Amino acid sequence: MPTDVERWKSEVYGNEIREHLLEFAEQGWDTIPEDERDAWFERFKWWGLYHQRNGQESYFMMRIGTPNGVLTPGQTEVVAEVADEYARGPAENPIFGNGYVDWTTRQSIQLHWIKLEDIPEIFDKLESVGLSTQQACGDSWRNIVGCPVAGKDKHEHVDALPVAMELNETFKGNDDHSNLPRKWKVSVTGCREGCGQGDINDLALEPATKEIDGEETKGFNIRIGGGLSRNEPRLARDIDVFVTPEQAPEVSGAISALFRENGDRDNRYNARIKFLMDEWGAEKFRDVLQEEYVDFELETAGDDLRSEYSYNSGYADGGHSDHVGIHEQADGNYYVGLDVLVGRMGVDDTKELARVADEYGSGEIRITQRQNVIITDVPEEKLDALQDEDLLDHYSPDPHPFMRGSIACTGTEFCSLSIVETKNRQVRYARWLKENVELPAGVEDFHIHLSGCTASCAQPQIADISLRGMKTRKDGEPVEALDIGLGGGLGENPNFAEWVTQRVPVDEVPGAIKNLLANFEERREGDETFREFVARTDEEELAELVEPEETSYEDPMMHNTKRTWYPYADDDSLDASPAPTRADGTPITSDD
Repeated sequence: MPTDVERWKSEVYGNEIREHLLEFAEQGWDTIPEDERDAWFERFKWWGLYHQRNGQESYFMMRIGTPNGVLTPGQTEVVAEVADEYARGPAENPIFGNGYVDWTTRQSIQLHWIKLEDIPEIFDKLESVGLSTQQACGDSWRNIVGCPVAGKDKHEHVDALPVAMELNETFKGNDDHSNLPRKWKVSVTGCREGCGQGDINDLALEPATKEIDGEETKGFNIRIGGGLSRNEPRLARDIDVFVTPEQAPEVSGAISALFRENGDRDNRYNARIKFLMDEWGAEKFRDVLQEEYVDFELETAGDDLRSEYSYNSGYADGGHSDHVGIHEQADGNYYVGLDVLVGRMGVDDTKELARVADEYGSGEIRITQRQNVIITDVPEEKLDALQDEDLLDHYSPDPHPFMRGSIACTGTEFCSLSIVETKNRQVRYARWLKENVELPAGVEDFHIHLSGCTASCAQPQIADISLRGMKTRKDGEPVEALDIGLGGGLGENPNFAEWVTQRVPVDEVPGAIKNLLANFEERREGDETFREFVARTDEEELAELVEPEETSYEDPMMHNTKRTWYPYADDDSLDASPAPTRADGTPITSDD
């Protein structure tokens, strides 16, 4: 039997959701029938809206798609204005205040505390500068990711930006590809670092060359079925297909159609294309694609250009590979990558980012998959003045490794799936580690990813240290806890972290990291990287080296934040929630 979600989608889905969404916005939150809310909330995702969690009824997270992470001149300023006017809630975050922008691991933007009644005005503001929430969520083509400096990078093998943009133009809002069995994540990579992270995407176009008609042709090899979610991570698999940039949209559409018609619609857990690849294998997948979905002869795979991949690898040699810092572009100008700790930037800082980008560069901003931002097109003579700006004191182009390597998902602050608080905690972890732990000699990159649950939005399986939300008991009391994994990374030889220690109380995690790094330094052979050390050490020994320990670090959120309406409210009990509210913030009582 089809799932509830498939039944809901069969009734209303795709572009037609917008009309209903705007009607509900005009009539108010409380006009959504209570017994239909699950169905409408699932449909609203297609237009970039996730309903927030218990205690935050009537509030939504809004995701804005920015293909390949590109914000053109003027767009960042409008995002900041929307956040300022519409993304302030009934409580304040103690670190980030009230009103902020989240840069995500898929080069998108998230805003919180959005009211349904404000959607029409928000859509108008975003669309006036070419931004959209369309298909930022839902069972469709998600935001297309790639190298954040595509078209600017001196070292790229092929300029993948036109391909990413054409895929976005072709498949966003395309009725034939609007209702897939599950979400569809696409990466287009042309750079030597591999920062498109194709290995963890459903469809990955990876740089390659092939001799065609006697000429060496630049293009892409295709891989299928990568992903991190839940407990079933997969690396994308080669299907022995090479496409030119001109062929990429047609073949990508064919693969999307194959998934549309063959993906599992009876079991959402098994609906991702990675499970179809498990069932069919690469050879059958290619055969079906050729015989039923493509009307020209597919080229076999070309020469792979992945050998230099270093992004998120733990193996970077001779410099950083995350695009943070000051780098020369192909045209002689420079781009400046800024470290945004856990990807969150206040409204005022986001406005400053727009101003600084306009004053010193072209006004363009690029978002990376490490939750950072890049100012592009800065002339050399303006670099010194740019570095003197106050904004760069807070978002450094030369951050400490613990700051540089920190990623966190939304967590229980807003997410109904998360088990623990994440963003504030990872900020505190990074600051404590910076002050109390000295990294071993030569370790300039160290990635710590904190994900609030197994959904893997913070991409924990590809970090040096992977943290995943759990619960445990300490001194007889229930407390938030984290599983600890080690040695994940992408790059030339990608692999996932080994989960070596379970359910460590959150206040003992910094001590565990400190002890682990000390043990690594003591047992390290030569100048091997942390990932190399993990790879040659068996899992049982690694578990012994973690050594959880209470330290001077104090965690303010040991209690079960999933059982609160907002973890940082003075009274955070569910009974104290002010929600649901109208657009102006006044409560909606049961009598209404």
